[in-house]
Amino acid sequence: MKKKALIIIADVLAAVISYGAALWLRFDLRMTTIPSEYLEGYGLFLPFCIVFMLIIYGLLKLYNSIWSYAGLSEMIRTFFASMLTAIISSIVSALLLIRMPMGFYLMGWVFLFLLTAFIRISYRLLRRILHQHSGNKVAKHPKNVMIIGAGAAGRTLLREYVTSQFVTESVRCFIDDNKEKWGRYLEGVPIVGGRDKIQAVAAQYDIQKIILAIPGLKPQAKKEILDICKYTGCQVQTVPGIYQLINGEVSVSQLRDVDVEDLLGREPIKMNIEDILGYVKDQVVLVTGGGGSIGSELCRQLAAHQVRQLIIFEMYENNAYEIQQELKYKYPGLDLKVLIGSVRNSNRLEDVFKTYHPDIVYHAAAHKHVPLMEDSPNEAIKNNVIGTYKTAMRADKYHTKRFVLISTDKAVNPTNIMGASKRLCEMVIQMFAQKSSTIFTAVRFGNVLGSNGSVIPLFKKQIAHGGPVTVTHPDIIRYFMTIPEAVSLVLQAGAYAKGGEIFVLDMGQPVKIVDLARNLIRLSGYTPDVDIEIQYTGLRPGEKLYEELLMAEEGLKKTANQRIFIGNPLPVDAEKFQAQLAMLDKQAWDECSNMKALVKDIVPEYHPAGT
Repeated sequence: MKKKALIIIADVLAAVISYGAALWLRFDLRMTTIPSEYLEGYGLFLPFCIVFMLIIYGLLKLYNSIWSYAGLSEMIRTFFASMLTAIISSIVSALLLIRMPMGFYLMGWVFLFLLTAFIRISYRLLRRILHQHSGNKVAKHPKNVMIIGAGAAGRTLLREYVTSQFVTESVRCFIDDNKEKWGRYLEGVPIVGGRDKIQAVAAQYDIQKIILAIPGLKPQAKKEILDICKYTGCQVQTVPGIYQLINGEVSVSQLRDVDVEDLLGREPIKMNIEDILGYVKDQVVLVTGGGGSIGSELCRQLAAHQVRQLIIFEMYENNAYEIQQELKYKYPGLDLKVLIGSVRNSNRLEDVFKTYHPDIVYHAAAHKHVPLMEDSPNEAIKNNVIGTYKTAMRADKYHTKRFVLISTDKAVNPTNIMGASKRLCEMVIQMFAQKSSTIFTAVRFGNVLGSNGSVIPLFKKQIAHGGPVTVTHPDIIRYFMTIPEAVSLVLQAGAYAKGGEIFVLDMGQPVKIVDLARNLIRLSGYTPDVDIEIQYTGLRPGEKLYEELLMAEEGLKKTANQRIFIGNPLPVDAEKFQAQLAMLDKQAWDECSNMKALVKDIVPEYHPAGT
């Protein structure tokens, strides 16, 4: 309120000075030559001019702007407000028969605009000077910043760097591929060239941080720029997506560190929304393991696709609570049920299916950590295999329309019990698909970036602690996809499914894990094996150097989506397989010591470590 009162007083003084100066200028800067009738007219004109000015400036929100961010918008509104004040005051003056020279009205308006505009911009200028002075005191050696992209996002960031009293970093230069911008300046900061200059300019200006400020950049172009940035030794950050730029949310606080998925350099999988809406809209959908990385993302996307009721079935209450609170906040109209329980529990599953009669089931509940399951193989069988069998059996009994299993590339020629258990899960689905009216299908994909227990969060923690970063083997490779891509595949597969298929996503080229580690270290502003050591720990039990997506006998068929393929259904001897499942169930609960050997008899392509 004090600042508002001060600016009102300043505007009143500006009006007095502006029209007084106009009258003085009209008579050649000599007060003695001004006729008394004009001095009297000036005194009569001023009060209603001030009243009109305060009303008009108030209506145009000029007393509600933040001084420290005064810019073009405030100048435009000040121009029109001063012009309206001058026009209305002149008209009223004429109606009241107050005779004044024409130059008085014209020059008075010009002076009024200039003075009131100066009042608004001067605070920003003064604040910048004080900020730079205090910034020099606080940080004698501020971090030097390079911004890539001299567009709207880059200008927005620069403005905050210049005006904020909390940001001590200094923007030294811009990089932009538009040649017409080269050699020009933004707020006094030079635009020094295109992406080919990044490394040289980073050294020239002693840059410690690079910000990629092009929200709409295509993945391949982003990868090309980041591949250059990672060799500068600078920390690299990026702005949010284009929708956040449109909403005005781009700021220093919104910057995020560059993630490895930014370096994958491929377009994300495209979803056909109509296909998905065609089978999930107005349906009752059950997601087992709905609190996990994939399960929770499934729930988010299903909530956005107009399901009639969403049921989350989760064993871990903390996970269930988190996704419940998120969905209740984002989708207050969603009919959401969050149930605690285990897919091992036959009675609990029976009650859930009998009560809610789900139309669609996404089965994401599973133990997935390879080394942990190697030490507890019976648990992998109980939860993954028998849990899938019990859930599928209820889906068949209660005539669920579709059942989609979340599987993994580790199920192909598995060398660990987790992968073997997921292959058994796929066989369960294929067995039910042969006899049930429910459409049973499975979705197989590789490693999911950022999921719980994946390698990327581990690397980030290790880098944050100063290393070392641990990699099992220098030649180990993996296919990678993002969580939204994985969920897109799952949802799309449900639309394509006819029964018994295993859907596979084309995930591009596999990536060396050690390259991921090196890139993350570089993008964090460190040098691999200099600042952060990389240690090789050896392959863990059951771990392969590479993963496969299809077994040779499955073949491959295309779908309408060029990134999704189908492995042909394989026949399963239902009677024999059910007897084998009963045996595995009993042996698992008896805590047998030879579970891996029992599984190998059923899954001949399974080759446990040491065999």
